[in-house]
Amino acid sequence: MADFVHYVDPEKSDLEAHAKEPGVVAVDVDHTSVDEVAKVRDIQQQNRVVRSMRHAEEWLDRKMGIELQGIDRIPEEEKRPPHIINIFLLWWSLNVHVGVVPLGLLGPIFGLTLGQSVGASFLGICLGALCTAYTGTLGPKLGLRAIATSRYSFGWWGAKLCSVLNIIVGGGFAVVNYVVVGQVLSAVSDYTMSITVGIVIIAVISYIVSIFGFRLIHTFEKYSWIGTFILFCVLIAQAAPNIDPNAPGFDTGLGYAGSFLSILAVNFSNASGWCSISSDYYCNYPAKTPAWKIFTLSFFGVVIPTTFSVTIGAAIGVPVFLTEYAPYADAYNQHSLGGLIFEIYHPVGWSKFCLILLTFSVLGNNIAINYSSGLSLQLLGYYFHAVPRFIWSLLVAIVIAVLAIAGQQSLETIVNNFVSLLGYWTVSFTIILLIEDKFFRRRDGYVLTAWNQPENLPPGIAAVLALLCGYLGGGVPGMSQTWYIGPIALLFGPYGGDVGVYMSGAITLLVYPIARTIEKKHFGR
Repeated sequence: MADFVHYVDPEKSDLEAHAKEPGVVAVDVDHTSVDEVAKVRDIQQQNRVVRSMRHAEEWLDRKMGIELQGIDRIPEEEKRPPHIINIFLLWWSLNVHVGVVPLGLLGPIFGLTLGQSVGASFLGICLGALCTAYTGTLGPKLGLRAIATSRYSFGWWGAKLCSVLNIIVGGGFAVVNYVVVGQVLSAVSDYTMSITVGIVIIAVISYIVSIFGFRLIHTFEKYSWIGTFILFCVLIAQAAPNIDPNAPGFDTGLGYAGSFLSILAVNFSNASGWCSISSDYYCNYPAKTPAWKIFTLSFFGVVIPTTFSVTIGAAIGVPVFLTEYAPYADAYNQHSLGGLIFEIYHPVGWSKFCLILLTFSVLGNNIAINYSSGLSLQLLGYYFHAVPRFIWSLLVAIVIAVLAIAGQQSLETIVNNFVSLLGYWTVSFTIILLIEDKFFRRRDGYVLTAWNQPENLPPGIAAVLALLCGYLGGGVPGMSQTWYIGPIALLFGPYGGDVGVYMSGAITLLVYPIARTIEKKHFGR
């Protein structure tokens, strides 16, 4: 079945709106969002503080070329797309870095063998990548950022909830990255420098690069992964003599099933966590870009590098947790992941050199998080929109750094509990956007100028209801966390097996079509 969308301008005739043949993406004529721009500019002119921020942003743009484009929709003639292969390479920089390695360590920590760890992780990554790949296809279609796109299903107010959740998702990933980098830099200094100092250093560098926006991010992400990939290959080569790929796990029966499901859920959540920002980096591609290209490049762009990094983590976790090779186990127990990597690389001089380079491996990930979180904050309302993105990104960087400093001694708990929690909302978010796009919007189309007009958007009751039903009805009884194990999760061994993601998805899939049909009949939009 052909995939098409009506791009409808309410002020134009129905003839223009419906004159396109199925399979053709039509383009709107009125590219401006006058109401939004006027309100935001009015706020910036009347408020002295906001006006000063805007002037500062314009000055930075003149001097340094930072990006002024905020959340506004990008018209076709203003799009400046990078090469299509950047879609694939972008994800390598976002997923080939030391912040992903702790996900691999969880398998051996949970008592899974190397093969079981990699198998559960790979399956979860593939399922999660489907979410990220699909939502990314909406960026070129609509010329909108991911959370702005969600307004067509969640409505004006419901999309604000998505903005908050998106910021929390990005912040959680960044906290893990900051802590790992802090550990790495501490190891380089022979543990004379605190982890806190390392966290502050990476926070400052990540923020400075992120303010330059879309074009620099795409250029940076295109190449930044290469050095890290080589260093990871060297890492596993130097660790290989001490890794027993056949080392037995220490869980069987229901305990094994629970561990397998939990590792699958964590990796699903990690890979799907990008679904709420992927189209942020695709909205500059032309609307005529084939959706299958966007989807395929995104899917394999997420799956291949993430599986690589997670496998590295699982492999170096075997001698620490399964065979208990003393040098590695002691290094990890005393100094966590940074100490373990420092111990694996040898000699010492080479180890410190590698660790310094790995410090910068998380920049690609952190830059994207700072950038998209700033955009999400602008989507909270007109006053938030009036504040420049570089201010919001600064606030996000500060908050993340504070949280990382506070949680620097609890990396494993953060990775296991926080990352798996993400999947409960990302799976529902994706399903809602999928049903809206492929069923409801296939018939009605998208009114492009309505994205920032609350009166022309859906109320969002159906989407919020489906999201809450998925979380409360599926996520809560199916979750397996350190602080809580749901009754359904308890069926899979004494420590539970996390099935909340799958239950959330199933309930959302059931609730949203029914609720949205009722909503459209009652409100007409």
